[in-house]
Amino acid sequence: MFKNLLVAIDGSDHSKRAVEKAIELAKLEGNSNIELLYVVAGNKSKSDVLQYGDSDTASMKRKRMLLPIEELVESAGVTSKTTVLHGKKGAAESIIEHANEGSYDALVIGSRGLGAVQTMIIGSVSHKVMKYVEMPVLMVK
Repeated sequence: MFKNLLVAIDGSDHSKRAVEKAIELAKLEGNSNIELLYVVAGNKSKSDVLQYGDSDTASMKRKRMLLPIEELVESAGVTSKTTVLHGKKGAAESIIEHANEGSYDALVIGSRGLGAVQTMIIGSVSHKVMKYVEMPVLMVK
């Protein structure tokens, strides 16, 4: 049932919990695959380059940030790959597009648990993704 899982990550504790839950699901099935998806939105990419001085250093910092998550999946004995998207779109739109173009059994995504007012004012990547992704979605708080 959960042979191919897509997990949207951003390096936060919320996304780490999503990865942990995806590992549990993958182990239920056995011989499952997890794709870790990290999106560098256009505005984030520019600010990272300005902060770190050049795009190579920014890429190295991202890889360093993703490494513990990749090691977590590997140490659990689950097959995985990491996809980094550099999009001109926002994170939600990039996740939705990638998820809907792939053949995944489910998407696992973390949520910060914003209140109703915060979500209404600033939006929520996880809520937007849940609304437009065409597969089962597990939102982990």
